[in-house]
Amino acid sequence: MDGIKYAVFTEKSIRLLGNNQYTSNVESGSTRTEIKHWIELFFGDKVIAMNSHRLPGKDRRVGPIMGHTMHYRRMIITVQPGYYIGNNVSTHDEL
Repeated sequence: MDGIKYAVFTEKSIRLLGNNQYTSNVESGSTRTEIKHWIELFFGDKVIAMNSHRLPGKDRRVGPIMGHTMHYRRMIITVQPGYYIGNNVSTHDEL
């Protein structure tokens, strides 16, 4: 799963969890079909829809030199009701 970087936890993403929608940052060059394939293969979930948008990089200054970070893509993935991303993760009760 090289394309998916990490999950995003903001107020909006936590609100979307109730609708079976999961938010994560992915590699800029990844396509929707690649991400959908990785989700269905790794987690065993059925993906209904995917929304994505590209977020701009941020400006960074190191002394007198101005630079910037790379842009990245954020995906909102909707899975079929009854499924949730994270089936393979053990819960605290199991430990």
